Amino acid sequence: MKLGENVIAESGLAPFFRVADTKETGLSAPTIRHGDAVRTWVRALSGFQKEALVVSARSGLMWRLVSDEGAYLNGHDAAPCPLSFLTTGMISSYMNEIQAMAAKDGVALRNLRLIQNNYYTMKGSMRKRTMEGGALPVELEVEVDCDLDDAALNQLLMNAVHASPLNGLMRGVLPSLFTLTRNGTQIETGQATALDADVVADPTGAAPKAEPSDLALITREGLSPRKEVSKGTAAAASSLTDDQDRTLNPAAICTLRDDGIKEIEQHLYSPHGSIFRFLSEEAPIAGGQGRAPDAVSFISAGIAFCFMTQFGRMASMEKLDLPHYSIVQDTHFSLGGASGGTGQAGTADPVETHVHLQTAENDDVARDMLDVSERTCFLHAFCRTDLKTKLKVTRI
Repeated sequence: MKLGENVIAESGLAPFFRVADTKETGLSAPTIRHGDAVRTWVRALSGFQKEALVVSARSGLMWRLVSDEGAYLNGHDAAPCPLSFLTTGMISSYMNEIQAMAAKDGVALRNLRLIQNNYYTMKGSMRKRTMEGGALPVELEVEVDCDLDDAALNQLLMNAVHASPLNGLMRGVLPSLFTLTRNGTQIETGQATALDADVVADPTGAAPKAEPSDLALITREGLSPRKEVSKGTAAAASSLTDDQDRTLNPAAICTLRDDGIKEIEQHLYSPHGSIFRFLSEEAPIAGGQGRAPDAVSFISAGIAFCFMTQFGRMASMEKLDLPHYSIVQDTHFSLGGASGGTGQAGTADPVETHVHLQTAENDDVARDMLDVSERTCFLHAFCRTDLKTKLKVTRI
């Protein structure tokens, strides 16, 4: 049985677009601390469907994105799942840095193609409050024709991986920070680490309007091929069971189009889901044309979407009153070590999230919802786990 109405398909609003007048939305970007600062607002639409506005302080560009889940969560599969967005942003960022590193060193990379697999875990019982999400090392395969010898090529590629701004969230341990607001009043957090800052309220502006574009930024391409994944799942509603021990595997393939836009074919192998084709391009300030969302916008949206899914999943499994919930999330990244010319590994601050719940449940239940959602969020686990990218090079 599908959860909720298919608002994404039935609203009549284009699901993905660049916002024409960002000021009308009431959402402003945070102050830049490092190279870029991204603010992401996400609200629940229906079931596991969510809407996000993502704005970069560096570029000033804002994107409207939506997310859904597939049969594994009784979703409508009307848009990519949350993990798709981070995987897409990560591979886009890696492509940016590989290209920039090669250009800096005067190296020709021919027929460049990236293949990436991300892995996450979910273990424990929701009822017993032992359920916890986890993140595992990333696998990146680089297919390329290049004149460098193996050692030099491997070094260039590893330097590019470390130069990605996402490196700041992967390397080291960065517990996320939160404020919690219930029915318009801020309350103390429980186990989740409190953010010592003023609450950023939900934006109260007008609905976003689309900048005209002929590009289909994200399109569904059918079901992913079957792949054997240890502890992988494919059954309907498998992600709603109380006791779990499973592995998730989103993946992506990134190539460069003749017009300079990155085309990313994103697969969901476990739980078994759909293929979505994403377009990504950096903003003019970063050397692109801003015709599609940039890497850190996809990354930031992915973290926010994933966290929001955990609230919806807990409310559904525990039958809690949660008619409306939203978040305002800030992410702070350095510029890319190669693409931004810093010559340094990418860095980031802990993710800062302002949670807004409308609920008849009491303060303690609201705190429990935050604590469980933080523990079960794969991408907050990604941030608080020291991860490495395993590199494989295939010459073609």
